[in-house]
Amino acid sequence: MLLFTLFIVTSSCLFYYIFNPLVFRNNHEYTNIPALVNDDNLIKNGIHVKTGFIDGEGLMTVVNNCTNCHSSKIVLQNRMNVEAWNSTIKWMQKTQNLWDLGDDQKIIVDYLVSNYPPKSKGRRILLTKVKWYELPE
Repeated sequence: MLLFTLFIVTSSCLFYYIFNPLVFRNNHEYTNIPALVNDDNLIKNGIHVKTGFIDGEGLMTVVNNCTNCHSSKIVLQNRMNVEAWNSTIKWMQKTQNLWDLGDDQKIIVDYLVSNYPPKSKGRRILLTKVKWYELPE
């Protein structure tokens, strides 16, 4: 049984190499794979590709300061006003060893408040004008 399995595997590999036209071509069109774009500052359709942040004034200050310690996703899921962001930064400085941001703090908070303002809605819009019906017994 082992010899039969070995024969099948060997013959199928041989069949592949004989009848696959790419194996014996000396054509570089199959080996020239474009390099992946590794540009940390790439903006595409108004979005910073690496982080998902909206392009705007202060973007790179946010990227350089916020994504050193945590994912951009944690920033994207939070929407706060100026006071809440400043309070959060103060908390991070007190408990998470965030450095003093200096003048960058205003740039960061302004960017976040202008691009990710708080939403006044909850998880979903309340149902209105619903036509209820009686379930049959």
